[in-house]
Amino acid sequence: MTRKLVASLVLGALLFAPFATADAQQPKKVWQIGFLAAGSAQTAHSRIEAFRQGLRAFGYVEGKDIVIEYRNAAGKVDQVPRNAVELVRLKVDIIVTAGPTDTRAAKEATSTIPIVMTQDPDPVGNGFVASLARPGGNITGLSRIAPELSGKQLELLKEIVPKFSRVAVFGTSTEPGNAQSSREIELAAGVLGVKLQYLDILASKDVETAFEAARTGRADAVLILASPILTQRKQIADRALTSRIPAIYDRREFVDTGGLMSYGVNISDLDRRAATYVDKILKGAKPADLPVEQPTKFELIINLKAAKQIGLAIPPNVLVRADRVIR
Repeated sequence: MTRKLVASLVLGALLFAPFATADAQQPKKVWQIGFLAAGSAQTAHSRIEAFRQGLRAFGYVEGKDIVIEYRNAAGKVDQVPRNAVELVRLKVDIIVTAGPTDTRAAKEATSTIPIVMTQDPDPVGNGFVASLARPGGNITGLSRIAPELSGKQLELLKEIVPKFSRVAVFGTSTEPGNAQSSREIELAAGVLGVKLQYLDILASKDVETAFEAARTGRADAVLILASPILTQRKQIADRALTSRIPAIYDRREFVDTGGLMSYGVNISDLDRRAATYVDKILKGAKPADLPVEQPTKFELIINLKAAKQIGLAIPPNVLVRADRVIR
């Protein structure tokens, strides 16, 4: 009986071995993540790197656990929908969007692939989610909702140019969230007693025309709203300096390329936090059940070199509040 039992166990082991070996050799799934951006690869570089850092913090190794398919439109908004469709055809597991223009294109391209927003000015108003607490569809992520942001930018301009009475606002009327930002600026302008000159930027070529219109309208300063079209940051910052007109931007990248001042949401922080959503979804969570989160970090960047170039003295009480000062 003992010999028969041993023989049976050996036979069973031999029969099971091929299946056990086959199971052990099953390749580990490599997740495909699509990253959709309306801007250029150059302008999106720091944001993409922040997102990758977030993924690494969760232990993902690019090329081993995940593959990221980047699709940038280089500021050509009409290219974004085609890029979104291409990612859907690749059957990526998740689409990460760099902004509202990208989110809308992804939403129109798929209702099944999870979409993670890195930042959106009004996810509910744009029709991306049912509510911040319960998104309800295949889209979730982060919002850059900060109702006081645009008004705060105008207040900062008032602090560095106390006698200003006219401000030119550069924005893109077709950009989701533009209307809300404009309303916030109008409310702040009413309190500060400032007249606004809104200049619509629908294409890159409109930037030069807008600066000329600001000069003709005798604007004392320029406030530039978020727009995927305004990707030529150095050109815009240089144009403001040669016009000797103080300008405030929503992104630090404008100041990094020579601009005067920026105040806004720390977008890189949102990009890092987007990795949290990706991790949860890859582990089985549904976008519909993941609440949309809002920004927690803001930053004020000031370039004293630019201030000197246009003959502007930044008040000490503003400088002490800056997160970074370029000297």
